[in-house]
Amino acid sequence: MTEIKRETKETKIEVKVNIKGTGKNNISTGIGFFDHMLETFSKHSGIDIDIYCEGDIEVDYHHTVEDVGIVLGQALNNEVFPIKNIERFSNAVAILDEAAVEVDLDIGGRAYLVYEMPREGAIRDFDLELVEEFFKSLVFNFKIAAHIIYKRGTNKHHIVESAFKSFAIALRRALTYRESGIPSTKGIL
Repeated sequence: MTEIKRETKETKIEVKVNIKGTGKNNISTGIGFFDHMLETFSKHSGIDIDIYCEGDIEVDYHHTVEDVGIVLGQALNNEVFPIKNIERFSNAVAILDEAAVEVDLDIGGRAYLVYEMPREGAIRDFDLELVEEFFKSLVFNFKIAAHIIYKRGTNKHHIVESAFKSFAIALRRALTYRESGIPSTKGIL
């Protein structure tokens, strides 16, 4: 298990992560929709996650969402690297009614994000552009490559939840144990 604490003028965050868990979680960021997405991520990845965040949400949700992504990414990086005997590459498409989002991952130690999702609008008072900010912070601090591609859907909640579920499932698959080491032509990552 990895535990990271981070405090800035904008946020105070505590994150605990266990990648060999069962998807148990305790999430409190002060942003109801974001908590729901993080709980979904934990449940579908099978990763135990505790997140407590006090943020300046009276100003905006941006700092909280971005900083949680940073700290969660760092915690996942500490849990996974140096890697050995994992599948490394994976993808998943999770649907939620009419919505479908595809996520392709490479747990290879090189950070890169392709993000092709709707950015306009909000779910209640949660701006859709914050979803990209979260994944950008997560991916770059975790040091993985991710392609998050919107396939279809009209309900914003369904689309975003499909992205979180797809990411979680792809991560679970990429972390699957394999006998023969790491698939890499270099032999190491």
